[in-house]
Amino acid sequence: MWLEKKDATIDDYKFLCDEVERELDLPISFEGRYRWIVFLNSRVNPKLPVLNRYYGVFEDGSLKVRGIDLRRHDTPNIVRNCQRAMLSILSEANNTSEFTALIPKALKVMCTYVKMIRAGTVPIEDLVLEKRLSKSPWEYSNRVEQAIAADHLTREGGSVHGGQSVSYVITDSASRIEDNRAIPIELLGERVRYDTEKYATLLFSSAMNLLLPFGYDLEILRRYAQ
Repeated sequence: MWLEKKDATIDDYKFLCDEVERELDLPISFEGRYRWIVFLNSRVNPKLPVLNRYYGVFEDGSLKVRGIDLRRHDTPNIVRNCQRAMLSILSEANNTSEFTALIPKALKVMCTYVKMIRAGTVPIEDLVLEKRLSKSPWEYSNRVEQAIAADHLTREGGSVHGGQSVSYVITDSASRIEDNRAIPIELLGERVRYDTEKYATLLFSSAMNLLLPFGYDLEILRRYAQ
């Protein structure tokens, strides 16, 4: 629950918590007061914000995030590191106007990571995605990358089944040859080539997840990084 009241003190909020607990017999605690908080757009309806996807900064400068790439176990390190660096810059803001003024600086961070991707200088271990199979790989009619990576493993004698996680690198997401699209980390060669534009798109998407409420969609972010 997030509340806002002009000129309210921390003691005011703590008093309210005590009153709610007393009246409703519902344990409730005061977590802290935010300098600012951004509620992110719904994945189902991008025009609507939701309460389980947000990031914000407490008065003590600590950051709290929920429902973004940084919190997902399947996010590759390159995307996690980029989003963390962008948030580090945005967390310097004390209010809305300062936040808005810092967005171009955060976008320069995104551009730096995109350049690293396109230059081919990112270590393979920072590009690994880990996704859980919802079913056995041969049961997928939609040939998603984790199923393709799992197929590679089964042909090499591995046992892969639904509920198991597969770690892989995207090598050529647009290839007409299915096997070329993703390779499990167990079968990566020393000089594997990764899909630079696919990973750039993942970076754009993670930046959009932070900044879509401020008008930065994928197309705008792509142009920004040209």
